[in-house]
Amino acid sequence: MKSNPNRLWIVVIALSWLFDFLFWKRTPGVNFAVYVVLCLAGGLYLLLGVEKTKPARGALWLLIPILFFAAVTFVRAEPMTSFLAHAMTLFLMGLLAITYLGGRWIWYGLWDYVAGFVKLGGNMLVKPLTFSADVRRERAESGAPARRSAWPVIRGLVIALPVVAVFASLLASADAVFQARLEDFLDLLNIDNLGEYIFRLSYILVGAYLLTGVFLHAATASKDEKLISEGKPIVSPFLGYIESVIVLGSVTLLFLLFVVIQFQYFFGGQANIHIDGYTYSEYARRGFGELVAVAFFSLALILGLGGAARRESDSQRRTFSGLSIGVVALVLVMLVSAYRRLVLYETAYGFSELRAYTHVFMIWLGLLLVATVVLEILRRERMFALAALVASIGFAATLPILNVDAFIVRHNVQRALDGNLASDQSRADSVDADQLDISYFIQLSPDALPPLVAAFRADDTPASVRDALGAALACIRYRADEQPDMDWRSYHVSRWNETRLLEEIRPELEGYFIHKKKDAWFASVATPLGRDYNCLATFMD
Repeated sequence: MKSNPNRLWIVVIALSWLFDFLFWKRTPGVNFAVYVVLCLAGGLYLLLGVEKTKPARGALWLLIPILFFAAVTFVRAEPMTSFLAHAMTLFLMGLLAITYLGGRWIWYGLWDYVAGFVKLGGNMLVKPLTFSADVRRERAESGAPARRSAWPVIRGLVIALPVVAVFASLLASADAVFQARLEDFLDLLNIDNLGEYIFRLSYILVGAYLLTGVFLHAATASKDEKLISEGKPIVSPFLGYIESVIVLGSVTLLFLLFVVIQFQYFFGGQANIHIDGYTYSEYARRGFGELVAVAFFSLALILGLGGAARRESDSQRRTFSGLSIGVVALVLVMLVSAYRRLVLYETAYGFSELRAYTHVFMIWLGLLLVATVVLEILRRERMFALAALVASIGFAATLPILNVDAFIVRHNVQRALDGNLASDQSRADSVDADQLDISYFIQLSPDALPPLVAAFRADDTPASVRDALGAALACIRYRADEQPDMDWRSYHVSRWNETRLLEEIRPELEGYFIHKKKDAWFASVATPLGRDYNCLATFMD
């Protein structure tokens, strides 16, 4: 890029201005995915088109999950799904920048990820300065005539504007006459939002600076010539074999004792719920979080001992691996128990977002545990980072594929149709078989609306269930924004589909009437069957 640095400056400033154009005072929507594509296109133009620097084939595979998660950001509106899609997109783009030339991210260990992103962050701050200095030095050494450029003037003005603005503001506060003259001058220039323009210009330039560092890092420092995980470990094994075997053996015996004692509860299902007086809620919830925590910390224990323990012979390695397999096998039994408890709880009380997240997370955690043991047996422990990355991508990708909020509506409506009510006596007396927890439906994202409308319109939906679903839809209509952001930059498939469906279903909700008392901060809806529901969202855990 030193041969033609002006192209670099033009591209990064254009991308930074496009960020402002796409996001300033705009609701997040398709603008994020558009900007991701523009950044990828701009980077490939500079690195491949201008510098003729070909990316490694391994690095190009990252484009598939990057584009997938970028698309998810304007297709799904459920909060966790959207957050993970944005986070995974940014993380994978950073990974692409640090492995552009090398493409060896598949072989990264945990410390390679840490070092790679730390180095990227440092180069984002340092590389632009060193690059400019190198360009000036090479031109001076080559004896090339200095090119007249407007950039020094532009940079001077850009630096001067915020400085002058700050001092002008302070002086205007100090003297009323100067303040009046300054206001007259600004009115003469017809600049009503000077402060806003200065702020926007400032972050455009900061963004351009940081993007320059990212592109320069990808072009010059992403070769991956030597990975940390391929050399000597940062911390040499310091724990003796006997000590590590005692720790793993003790944990294995403890887990085995727990499984033996609790075995009748693990797989007994409803038959054992009322042993010792447990209710549905107590049985399903008791110990669930603790069992998941045991699985997580067992994974950390195996990884920690795997890196700290000395194993000097094949028999020691086999013993250590055998104990690790034993721990994981017992933890998997506990995970299956926790999973069954969660299923019982969902059967009794229905799905919620948190329960759906946990459902998916437990599956991927179990797979990661199995992968960890396999890597331990194959003596490929350093590939745990890849296994963890695959599990993270799998979890983040499963949520939009599942469509969490739509799944919750379909399952809970079907549960109401099947008459699967809680057997917990504390709730059984107050729950009508024809009612749904519509107050929870109200809090869900627009992803939930299509199945909600479909169930409301279905011919085989009982009148009482349809009445409750209509109340939920009436409340959603009442709580919806009056007018969504119509600009194309804020386009979101789920939100626009919600607007369309709510308008389309308006005639079918004419029998539902919204009431709001004078001093109340929430409304209620009266249904055609004479029932009354609060338009007040509840939060299920």
